[in-house]
Amino acid sequence: MARPVSGDGTGQRVDWVDYAKGFCIIFVVMMHSTLGVGQAVGHEGWLHTVVAFAKPFRMPDFFMISGLFLAQVIDRNWRTYLDRKVVHFVYFYLLWTAIQFAVKAPLFVHEYGPLSTIWFYAESFIEPFGTLWFIYLLPIFFVVTKLARTLRIPPLALWLVAAALEIAPIETHWTVIDEFAARFVYFYTGYILAPYIFKLASRAQATPETALAGLAVWGLVNGLLVFNGFAELPFVSLALGLVGAAAVVTVSALMAKSDVFRPLRYCGQNSIVIYLAFFLPMAASRTLLIKTGVISDVGTMSILVTIAGVIGSLLMFWAVRHTVLRFLFERPGLFWLVPKDAPKDAKRQLALQGAQ
Repeated sequence: MARPVSGDGTGQRVDWVDYAKGFCIIFVVMMHSTLGVGQAVGHEGWLHTVVAFAKPFRMPDFFMISGLFLAQVIDRNWRTYLDRKVVHFVYFYLLWTAIQFAVKAPLFVHEYGPLSTIWFYAESFIEPFGTLWFIYLLPIFFVVTKLARTLRIPPLALWLVAAALEIAPIETHWTVIDEFAARFVYFYTGYILAPYIFKLASRAQATPETALAGLAVWGLVNGLLVFNGFAELPFVSLALGLVGAAAVVTVSALMAKSDVFRPLRYCGQNSIVIYLAFFLPMAASRTLLIKTGVISDVGTMSILVTIAGVIGSLLMFWAVRHTVLRFLFERPGLFWLVPKDAPKDAKRQLALQGAQ
């Protein structure tokens, strides 16, 4: 069965890329679960240490992987490109923002009143709501990158600008501006350095002993910088993000050599399913554990909430994928600018129109 929310349009899957996506999405769920539990109980647990260790590379790798296959589709006509890279994510952002907001609206009404609640929802169109900022930002990255190619901006020049934005302490308190500055360099790195990233993965699989030694050194350096308060310094954060993303590629390439980690690959194949839906089982399991008090250890609660978030979101997907509710994870044909199964002649005609 085709993956329901894959928007790259390439029709290709690479095993270690799926492992990398799975690795990152689990760390994303872990971060939200751990911080949420810690905030609810008023103190931290042992899993907070893992979350802190992963912070320099958790989102950089996710964005780098998102740009990895862009070279295969960036020269498509604008209509097809916008359909696959903008409309696709806009559909899921608007849908799941409405779902998340519906869940939280009663609390907002109780605390802030109806008018403020309506304003909060209206604001979500310009200020990403909740956990969904990633899929709000991705279409912007895709459009900026294609515009840069159309305008023939030298890749190195744009990369240097992107790196400077990451290094600069930009804090406007607007998510789109701040996260664009902090993350675009990783996305663009995935795009322009894709051949070298694939070579890195192949080299790791060919020489696993060397790869493991390199990972050990990276882990030590990353840990020392994180736990001594240096990880977010200018230049250091950029270096840790890039090297950490390379480390995730290496780990994923090594995992892909064995079937032991296949569940992680499945999570990667459905990473956006997990990303969209994990907040519901995460919040429910956190509330249940805290109210029942059956487990007092914060770290254990955090890991259980993480597991619930990942498995719960997949269960939701499995439950609806063959029902009328499949629109939750599969964009209906009504919202396609270019049909996904359009005949080749039609696609060629669109391409010709786009070139005129």
